[in-house]
Amino acid sequence: MTCIEAFMARLQKELSKRMAARKARGQKNIRSVLFCLFCCAVAVFPYMPGQSAAEPAAQSVPRNLGDLKQQLTDYEHSGRYQRDVAAVLSSAEGYVLRRASLVRKPAIVLDIDETSLSNWPQIQANDYGRIANGPCNIPTGPCGQTSWVASAQAAAIMPTLALFRAAKAKGVSIFFITGRNETAREATEANLRKVGYDGWTALVMRPAGTSTPSAADYKAPERAKIAAQGFTIIANVGDQPSDLAGGNAERVYLVPNPFYRIP
Repeated sequence: MTCIEAFMARLQKELSKRMAARKARGQKNIRSVLFCLFCCAVAVFPYMPGQSAAEPAAQSVPRNLGDLKQQLTDYEHSGRYQRDVAAVLSSAEGYVLRRASLVRKPAIVLDIDETSLSNWPQIQANDYGRIANGPCNIPTGPCGQTSWVASAQAAAIMPTLALFRAAKAKGVSIFFITGRNETAREATEANLRKVGYDGWTALVMRPAGTSTPSAADYKAPERAKIAAQGFTIIANVGDQPSDLAGGNAERVYLVPNPFYRIP
């Protein structure tokens, strides 16, 4: 006899005893008895038949990686990603144009990857993985990061280029602060100029051989150096929260990037 069968037998026996007592006393209502016994059963057996107590709650199971990657691809291919990027940059441009003439030495700070330049061909070729070294084979992959940057073939993110040009026309100084290594300066400058970014004030790159726990530990002090030169950074634009953390900007603008995370 199973545990449930044994309990049901005890339940039937108890019910019979209480019905006999009711007849003897004429006081209890059978529905009250049944309700009470039902509550006891729920307390003892809280799981429905076929459900295991060991089964995890659905919300505790991470999303399937294959499904997530397909959602990311659909997001980019559908045009929603481009529209969401454009909305952020439009807001940034509006603020910069309103604010530029009201402050001394206005400046903006731009990140590069997935903010000013798009690495989408490399992201697709690597199926959202990160491959630091090795050759870059587009579109089949794999595509090493170092080789991809050296090829200087990343396309401009057009709403950022529009912000760049509008800010420059208003006399705003433009600083790029990127996590790219100093060894990639020549290729990075060539790529920026090739797609239309020209006439920036400075391009700040990570010194060769250095690293920090967070990109913010490197980028925030670099913004502080710009402010120390008398510039007012009216807007800081990046695709990672770590691009924007640490202050030294009137406003920050986070460009959508669900494709990867940099601490």
